[in-house]
Amino acid sequence: MRDDGTLDDPYAPSSPTTGTEDGTSSERTTAASRLRGYARDLTGRRRAQVALATGVVCCLGLAAVAQVRHETADGAPRVDSLANSSELLQRADQQRASRDLERVASSSTPSATPSAAATSADPDTTPKARKTAPALPTDPAPVAGLDEDQMENAEAIVRTGRKMGVARRGLVIAVATAMQESNLYNYASGVLPESQDYPHQAIGWDHDSVGLFQQRSSSGWGPVSRLMDPEFATRQFLTALEQVPGWQQMRLTDAAQAVQVSAYPEHYQQHEWRATRVVEAIVPSGR
Repeated sequence: MRDDGTLDDPYAPSSPTTGTEDGTSSERTTAASRLRGYARDLTGRRRAQVALATGVVCCLGLAAVAQVRHETADGAPRVDSLANSSELLQRADQQRASRDLERVASSSTPSATPSAAATSADPDTTPKARKTAPALPTDPAPVAGLDEDQMENAEAIVRTGRKMGVARRGLVIAVATAMQESNLYNYASGVLPESQDYPHQAIGWDHDSVGLFQQRSSSGWGPVSRLMDPEFATRQFLTALEQVPGWQQMRLTDAAQAVQVSAYPEHYQQHEWRATRVVEAIVPSGR
């Protein structure tokens, strides 16, 4: 305290004119006081900063806890979006694994019976298809006094007619006609050496007539190479027969003569019973 009753400022610089020991001691005391003040200020500031940082960390922790788990309106706990995503991924993996096991089990265990859709889509298994599908000719032993070659030629005639959808009556007429014309042998012609280059069972000399039906290439029935094929020759005969009006109601010999124009029109009739028996052996009635 000064003599005038005022207090000394502890932070005011000391008078430069003071040079006594008391002045020096006073200055040292003042400097020490200042250092302690600075130290207290620094310590307070650091404590404040630590407290602030601690408060921030606590707030962040509370916010994180509040974000991770919060209560719904009715009080039931609800997992946050991250937890939901993790659980959904786990469930998806489990379901995928289950589906994979099902696929392996289903693929390793064949179905015992075909599905109804597959059965209905197969035209060969439907009752309608079974009723309308033409019966396949059998391969019977020779009948009606025929040998193996003759029976095979008769089967070729019947099979070709069945493919064409010709009625049974037409098959009988065709077989009877071949019996009269070639005795059911595939003839080559001695007049046409070319015809002998193809499979044949006999050689005839009736002009250029060849094959089972003794058809002539010069009359427009077709090339010699084709007429030597029993199937082609049969197609040619049956195609011409179906163009004869009312052929199904005609006598066999009249229908055959309308196609063949033979010099002996009545000769075909004698083969009807044998031809009927042969066709019956190849395609039984009702098939």
